[in-house]
Amino acid sequence: MPRARTSPKALPADLTPAAEPAPEGASPAAADGRLASTESIAQDLATAIVEKRLPPGTWLREEALGRVYTVSRTKIRAALVMLSKDKLIEIIPDKGAFVSRPSVQEAREVFSVRRVLEAEVVRLFIASATPADYQMLEQHIRFERAALRESTTTGRVREKLLGDFHVVLAEAAGNQTLAQLVRDLVARSSLIAMLYDSSNDPHCSSEEHADFLALCKGGNVLAAVASMTEHLQRIEANLALDTGRPDRQLDLVKALLA
Repeated sequence: MPRARTSPKALPADLTPAAEPAPEGASPAAADGRLASTESIAQDLATAIVEKRLPPGTWLREEALGRVYTVSRTKIRAALVMLSKDKLIEIIPDKGAFVSRPSVQEAREVFSVRRVLEAEVVRLFIASATPADYQMLEQHIRFERAALRESTTTGRVREKLLGDFHVVLAEAAGNQTLAQLVRDLVARSSLIAMLYDSSNDPHCSSEEHADFLALCKGGNVLAAVASMTEHLQRIEANLALDTGRPDRQLDLVKALLA
């Protein structure tokens, strides 16, 4: 998944003639005349989505994006495909690309399915985990804690790092099909958490990861499954799923330049 940038102003916005300086807050590539890369475009759009400058349902017009980033529609299309793989946007044939708009029902279904699948992940992991697998997950928890101590770490990076724990766990369980399903659901969960104003305490999540892993090391399957289930239930409970949201459609260029 493309990592969000830490600066809220890091969006290319050079819509002026080449002889004029780039606007304040434009990306370095735009400022010195270099073309933005596909990855940097995807990163900037991901940041705009997370910061809600591009709310759910916004139509990501290729032509407008091409003007903003001064690149071809082919490069824009490639960046949109990257974002669609992360479930941040939805590409609808013959209509275009839109910022994903998971419904409350979809959000609840995602977490319901995660509880079922990740319970099986826990069972498989405990049955087959090696010392190296435990070391890898312990190292990941240390990364989480280090990131949480950094004041510059963005909410999106924290969310991704915490979600990656579940992906790494699933990969270590040895079933690649199950791991891919978990990877996709974690990506959707991250978007849901950002769109539904999660009040989840990331420090709490990281501590729960550590407590869960200790249960796994002790070989207590039932307790470990219960720990994972309760962890996912708490994350879902911290979502503002009962709050109505207005159906807004923003102009893309204005949103990018905000």
